[in-house]
Order: sequence, then structure tokens, then C-alpha cells
Amino acid sequence: MERIKLAIEKAKAGANNVPRLEPVFVPPPVEGLPAGVRGEIAMPAVRDVNAPRTEIVDLNDIHLERHRIIAHQKAHPVSWAFDLLRTQILQKMDEHGWRTVAITSPTVESGKTLVSINLAISIAQQTHRTALLVDFDLRRPRVAASLGLRREVSLNEVLAGEAELSQALVNPGMERLVILPTLRPEPKAAEVLASRRVNNLVTELRNRYADRTVIIDLPPVLVADDVLALLPHVDCVLLVVASGGSTEKEIEESMVRLKGANLVGVVLNKDDSPAQSGYGYY
Repeated sequence: MERIKLAIEKAKAGANNVPRLEPVFVPPPVEGLPAGVRGEIAMPAVRDVNAPRTEIVDLNDIHLERHRIIAHQKAHPVSWAFDLLRTQILQKMDEHGWRTVAITSPTVESGKTLVSINLAISIAQQTHRTALLVDFDLRRPRVAASLGLRREVSLNEVLAGEAELSQALVNPGMERLVILPTLRPEPKAAEVLASRRVNNLVTELRNRYADRTVIIDLPPVLVADDVLALLPHVDCVLLVVASGGSTEKEIEESMVRLKGANLVGVVLNKDDSPAQSGYGYY
């Protein structure tokens, strides 16, 4: 709770707090399991995300940088912030055995999709993990547009029963990273997210591969009840707050709505202070 209070204060005042880097806890492998499989999860196999049935699409670097997708560029002056976020998030997730993290914000234009994509890329850069990014913002999907993905089959078709999950998955030319994009807004988004189909899908995505971390981009928590509908099916939540973009009342209301969730942290986005380079984590 103290970290949340600090985040609220900084969102209001723009104070300067440099986050502390902590080591990642990775349980040792169990004898007899393949290399890369964590000991606490006795699953028999780890899939290569570049398997033939996962389409590989190379992205345009200029488009990515224009949309501030930079975690894959280690020379970029901001990429360290996402690696730091990755380290602290994964440490907490490993401590609790969590495999799915939902990312939301109080209101629109907070940068939650940008954080979701960059975090997923950063996680996939660890050789003992894979990352799956799912666009579950069914009201305003932005992952595909931000990455420059042009697809004919997406989560929309999977939810409608018109396509298999494997047909919608795409590897964006980055090793160990898979994207499940949504191309069009879904009518009755909250009802869809609360459905048995989505519950089963999240369970499948979480449990199929032992080394996978699932990152879920959700709508803003104050927009509707979409986030509340999916919360029972995810392990933890990351809240993205734009510096100066959300009021104290909006942040406090978001905290009330997320009260029953495992809040893994708060990211302060769009912070102009030089020491933070635009990002802070609490």
C-alpha cells in the first residue's frame, strides 16, 4: 500500500523517485526436466514459439519506434526502464507462482498498451522464458496497430468460434514472443470477457507451456466493468498511471475496484523528469 501512496503522490506532484533493481528469483530446474523448465511446474514440454503453425511476421522498426515500442533496442536510452520493470514484476510473479499479469489504467491515454507491448518484449528476451501478449481490450484494441500487424484472423474470430487459436497467433519476428491480437471492437465486451469461452481460453493460455508468461492488455478500469469481469481469471494486475493524466479521485477509485486483485505494482508513465526517462515503478 505504501508504494501505491507514493504513486498517487507522484502522479499529482511529479516527484522524482528512482526505482530499485532487485534480483529475479528463478527456481532451480528439477532433475529430469528439460533445460529451461522451472522446477515448481512439472510440465512435460516447452514449445518453440517459432513452430511452423505460428506465423512469423517481421515488423517495421521505423513504425515501432514511432509508436514507442523500443524494448528490443538495447541501445535505446529508455529500454532499461522496461528491463527494470520486467525484473521486478517477474520476481513477484515467481514468488507466488503467478503466470498471468493483466495491465490496466484508470482512464484512456495512460499508455497501458505501450507498457504491455514493451514488457512482453522484454520478458521474451530472457532465454528461459517465453511471453504471450493478448489484446483483451475488446472496446479499443490497439496492440495490432501499435505493432503494425496486418492480420485476417485474430482473437475476434477465435471468440466467435470461426477460427482456431493457432490461426490467430503470430510471432512478430522476435524470438520467444507470441502475439494474440484483436482487430475490431467487440459488442458487449464485458459479457464476452465474463463468458465461459474466455475463461477457458485464459486457462489454456496460462497452462499450456511451463515457461510462458501471459501479458493481458485490458481496458481502463474506470471505463466499464470489463476489467472486473476478467479479474477472477488472472493472477495479478499492473496499474499504469499517466503523470498528470489521472486525478487523485480516479486513481483512488481504480484502487477500490481492484481491491480484490493481486496488485503487483503501479507504473507511472509519461513522467518528464530526466532521471525517470518517462517511467517509474512502485
